[in-house]
Amino acid sequence: MSKDIRIKKGLNINLVGAAEKTLSKAVNSNVYALNLDDFHGITPKMLVKQGAEVKAGEPLFFNKSNEKMLFVSPVSGELVEIVRGARRRILTLKILADKSQEYAEHGVLDLSSADDQVVRDFLLKSGAWPFIKQRPYDIIANPESTPKAIFISAYATAPLAADADFALQGKEAELQAAITALGKLTPGKIHVSVGKSSNSPLANLDGITLHKVSGPHPSGLVGTQINKIDPINKGEVVWTISPQDLVIIGELLLTGKFNAERVIALAGSVVKSPKYYTTKIGAEISTFLYAAGVNQEKFRLINGDVLTGGKTHPEGYLGFYNNTVSVIPEGDDYEFFGWNKPVFNKISSTRALTFSWMQPNKKYDLDTNTNGEHRAFVVTGRYEEVFPLDIYPLQLLKACMVKDLDEMELLGLYEVAPEDFSLTEFICTSKQPHQQIIREGLDLLYQEIG
Repeated sequence: MSKDIRIKKGLNINLVGAAEKTLSKAVNSNVYALNLDDFHGITPKMLVKQGAEVKAGEPLFFNKSNEKMLFVSPVSGELVEIVRGARRRILTLKILADKSQEYAEHGVLDLSSADDQVVRDFLLKSGAWPFIKQRPYDIIANPESTPKAIFISAYATAPLAADADFALQGKEAELQAAITALGKLTPGKIHVSVGKSSNSPLANLDGITLHKVSGPHPSGLVGTQINKIDPINKGEVVWTISPQDLVIIGELLLTGKFNAERVIALAGSVVKSPKYYTTKIGAEISTFLYAAGVNQEKFRLINGDVLTGGKTHPEGYLGFYNNTVSVIPEGDDYEFFGWNKPVFNKISSTRALTFSWMQPNKKYDLDTNTNGEHRAFVVTGRYEEVFPLDIYPLQLLKACMVKDLDEMELLGLYEVAPEDFSLTEFICTSKQPHQQIIREGLDLLYQEIG
């Protein structure tokens, strides 16, 4: 029996260019890459040298603070380049893929007899552990901790985000294997959230507590669901994992092979034919971008959704955790007369723009223009109208800015991740970088207390 969650606060940003529910196979990428920025807080120690031949699922490096936590290659091929930055910090690993893929054998795990330590060790050595993230701090989960619960959100409400129900079709066996394994790692519940009217493959699995969610964005964010189902208190830990990562873990458990395949949504008003593609983690974005086509020269390519993703370019690579690539117009120009004329083509959380509040389902073709410059951080009361968590967003942001650790704790920083503030950043009249502020606050709290 499911438990319904209804979110009232929030804002749906309906954009032109949602991906059609048709699936194509992307052209195989020549080069695949792992961007080390995807693994926040990890200090890598290489296990192989540049020029080495590796198999798909073979370890490339480990986490300096936990040598058991391995990170593996998404494909078989040659490690052709280790891109380094300042102080020889590793930025990116590039693998020239083989024509025929070979997989490292990790063995099949007998879930009926495996205990929690066996499952934990298997996920660590096979490279699947980085898919599991934890709160507080929004980092890869500490394998030595025990979460009070595990949360999985299969309800996507972010603009142009990939539909999990479509991407998971036919993956019931892999999903069940992953859920069974994860259930051994926590004494608590595995909370799975789906849309109220969805037909998700996750809904009929054994070993879960099902929640049906409705409401505007950010109701689909796992942070919102944690806050409404089982909030985090100081000293507690919860784990989160995305539905498509469950499929990779499940296939690994059933076959012993690390298959980095992922279904991604290529979406946005600039894309001629927005649709879904089957590709692999770290693939060149150009392998599916130009297959779909773009209808203008100046555009912003975003690795992820438009609120939380990072700017990239056609020669960039699909992020480790991403299942959406968004392409929208570049907003590098200014409108003549700007606010001194009626505005019909922009979304607003207030009634400031002409008739925008009378058309809640209208789709907009928005660009990246912030429509304003960086300003003083003033109190407007607007954040609370779209922020459904039981937290004071403005006060928490200011506590992070002044690095007041006590206030950060008391105001609920343990519960949040940067993505929880993506919507407040979108409507911010002061044009403040909310997600960056929260990320820096979490890093400081982890450094001092974690």
